Amino acid sequence: MASTAELLRCHWTRGEPGREAPRELVVALYRWWVAAMVLKIAGATWDICWHFRWLRDDFAPPHLINTVGTVIVIGLVVFHTYTGIGVDRATLRWMQWGLGIFLVAAPLDVINHRINGLDITAWSPSHALLYLGTGLLSVGLLRGWARYGGGGRYFYPVTCFLWFTVLDNFLFLNQHQEYGVLGLAAWERGTPYAEDTLLQFAADDLGRPLDWIAVKSFTLPVPDWVYPTWATVTGLGTLVLARRLAGRQWTATTIAAGYLIFRCVAWALLGTAGFPISAVPFFLLAGAVAVDLSFRLAPAIRPFAGAPVVTAVTYLALWMQQTYLASPPVDYWSALYAVVLFAAVWWLVSYLLDTESGRRSWRRVVSRGQTMTGARESTTPRP
Repeated sequence: MASTAELLRCHWTRGEPGREAPRELVVALYRWWVAAMVLKIAGATWDICWHFRWLRDDFAPPHLINTVGTVIVIGLVVFHTYTGIGVDRATLRWMQWGLGIFLVAAPLDVINHRINGLDITAWSPSHALLYLGTGLLSVGLLRGWARYGGGGRYFYPVTCFLWFTVLDNFLFLNQHQEYGVLGLAAWERGTPYAEDTLLQFAADDLGRPLDWIAVKSFTLPVPDWVYPTWATVTGLGTLVLARRLAGRQWTATTIAAGYLIFRCVAWALLGTAGFPISAVPFFLLAGAVAVDLSFRLAPAIRPFAGAPVVTAVTYLALWMQQTYLASPPVDYWSALYAVVLFAAVWWLVSYLLDTESGRRSWRRVVSRGQTMTGARESTTPRP
């Protein structure tokens, strides 16, 4: 820690993006990025659970944890911007735009809650801006780590973690339904997770008595097609991109398994502490395995043959989870348009990476990491 602080002081001078710096300093910066994202994800995970139990509080502990992570992010972006260390110009722009959008969205979200009352749904416009800002930050982190991570034994695990942040950011929206389905069941049993004042507030917000319709509107506010479609198109779409760019077998499965382990640990900790629990999207693991196996297909047919198979496996696994465990309500007919959207996303990813300009762009990004380690096979996207 002392040596890192000394390096920071010695290199706190104005510089352009791409400036040379000691490797230990660059790696230390990205370690701080990992710590910041861990805090932000931990705070957000606790936050949605918190709001299914109590009325919103700007200074609730989950918000404070998320804020600590955000403060670290601000410090890192300021350091990168001023010194030019650990980033190229494009990476820095992704980070700056992501942080800027997040910082604009945070007060807008507070104002939105003041005006519109509860607004617990994860699908509100102010929440969407928070996800967008975090997503852009994650893109910048992935780009910067690919260029400046330098390989080594921690390169691939950190790469998987950064893709995990993208997956978590997308699937965070689905957690509303995952908490909501168990929350509604708890109310029907007569043992609601939420305190009475929260449920009454939700009913008053709708102008209804505290009945089943009011509780359902509070716990499951979006149509039943949203949950499976969003999980397939954005969740598995993220895993397709991660598998393609990481270039290693079972990358999609590794990231999905890590995400599910995290959700199970969070479920256990929060449940032990007396907080509401959620359904866990175990069906994603089957979809991730199908994604990895689909990369054995010829590249030309992969998006059009792989997407139907992956979608079918995912919906079948979701049906099994709903039958034997628990999951939010599902409109299974949504598979018909989910597969079209998923194939389009997969084709677009393949097209952009298969064009000569796309290949040149990615090679420029990872060339430095390849030079440092000679590990071309592990960082170059495979056809």
